[in-house]
Amino acid sequence: MANYNLLRLDLNLLVSLDALLSERSVTKAAQRLGLSQPALSASLSRLRIHFGDPLLARRGNTYELTPLAARLAEHVPSALDAVRRVFASEAAFDPSQASREFTVFGSDYAFATIGRIVTQLAAERAPGVRFRFRQHTPTIVDDAVNTLRTADGMLIPHGFLNNFPHADVIDDTWKILVSADNDAVGDELTMQNLRELPWVTTYQSRTAYTPPARQLEMLGVEPHVEAIVEGFLALPFFVMGTRRIALIQSALAPHFPASIGVRFLEPPFDAVRLVGALWWHPMHSRDPAHEWMRDLFAEAGRMLADAPAPAN
Repeated sequence: MANYNLLRLDLNLLVSLDALLSERSVTKAAQRLGLSQPALSASLSRLRIHFGDPLLARRGNTYELTPLAARLAEHVPSALDAVRRVFASEAAFDPSQASREFTVFGSDYAFATIGRIVTQLAAERAPGVRFRFRQHTPTIVDDAVNTLRTADGMLIPHGFLNNFPHADVIDDTWKILVSADNDAVGDELTMQNLRELPWVTTYQSRTAYTPPARQLEMLGVEPHVEAIVEGFLALPFFVMGTRRIALIQSALAPHFPASIGVRFLEPPFDAVRLVGALWWHPMHSRDPAHEWMRDLFAEAGRMLADAPAPAN
C-alpha cells in the first residue's frame, strides 16, 4: 500500500471517504452524496482494499471507526478542502460573477462588527459569494498552522499568532460594563471598584485572554470572577441587575440600547487599544480571490473606524 501510484487514485474516493467517516453509515453517507447505496458500498470496498483496513466495523446495529479510520477522520476534511481549493483556483477573480465561500474564524465581537460590514459590501458587489464565520476556541488558535490551512483567515488581536501574513483591520478601545442599577459605581469607576466588585470574564486561560485583563494583573488587581463566557455579546446579560462588571469592546456599545439596563464606563486605567488583524496562511497570499477578500476586510475596517464613537 505504501507504494501506491497517485495517477491510479480516484479523487471521488476522497469525497466518499469523508462522508463515510463522518456519517459512519453507508446508507446515510449515500443519502448525503446523492448516490445509491450499492454505489457507495462499492467505493467503501475500494477504500478497504486501498488501506488494507475495514474502516467501518460493525458493533451491533451500528458501525464504529477502526483506529486507522479515526486517524483518517482528523485529516480527510482538510485534504478534501485543499483539493477543492486547488480546482477552484482561477487566473483572475471577477467578484460579480464568482461563486465562492470564504471561511473565517473569529470571535462574536469580530463577526458583529467588521464581519457584518464585510457581508454587506459583498452582497452589493459579489452576490454569488458568501462567508462562513466560525467561532474560534483556544484549541483552534493554538493550532493555527493547521487551522489556517483549511480556512481563509482568522480575525484575532495581535499577541496570539506569529509568523503569518496579516492585515490590521480593527482598531478599538475598551469599556467596562456595569448594571444601570449598580449603586456601588458612580459616574466614574475606581480601581477600588475593580478590586471589590465581582467580574464576568471571557475565556480566561493561559492562551485566551483580553489584553486589558492581563494589564490588570500587572497592576495588582486580581478580579473575583463569578462567571466565564466564551463570547462578548452575552456579557450584558450576565451584568444587568447584578453587581458584576466586565470588559467589553467600545464598538459593541451601540448594539445594546439603554433599555437593556447596562452602562458603559471608561476604565480607570490606561487600557491598551485593541488592534485586531486578519491573519492567513502564506499559501493564500497570491490567490486573486483571497486578495479581493482581504481588500474587503480592509475597507470594512476603515468604515468601522470612521463610525461615530459610542456614547458612555
